Amino acid sequence: MAGNAIHRGLLVLPGRVYPCALGRSGISVAKREGDGATPAGSLRLLGGYCRRDRQPLLACLNGLQVIRADDGWCDDPAHAAYNQAIRLPFGAGHERMMREDRLYDVCLVLDWNVHPRARHRGSAIFLHIAGPGFAPTQGCIAVEPAVMRHLLEWMRPATILRVSP
Repeated sequence: MAGNAIHRGLLVLPGRVYPCALGRSGISVAKREGDGATPAGSLRLLGGYCRRDRQPLLACLNGLQVIRADDGWCDDPAHAAYNQAIRLPFGAGHERMMREDRLYDVCLVLDWNVHPRARHRGSAIFLHIAGPGFAPTQGCIAVEPAVMRHLLEWMRPATILRVSP
């Protein structure tokens, strides 16, 4: 991935190139919790989530978990569940997976800082739906809904995304 603005990139697939949004701080080889950077490296797809009430059934049948109102993701480095899926309510810092802004209508989990996890190395690094105008993410990679639908046709668990500065 590359781009001319720090938070804009290109998702390159065999025979296709798609624009994508990156973290507000661009790409970093030294990712830290809260820095707003998308981590550089090879990121393996682990699985993901979808909103059944907002996405075609096909998207939700492609091995994705249906997002429930009590789904969340811990982003508190001091908590034992750091960078893991959790159930809400949850007393530590977290993200709610069922969002009103549609960014997580399809949300693919990437293996940044998952196995093993290290405190403060970054959490909740996802491939998700882009905001209006490809607004910067908090460190994720984001694409248009039509691009996500295309990606769901060929991406499988263990698909590798390579992020380079």
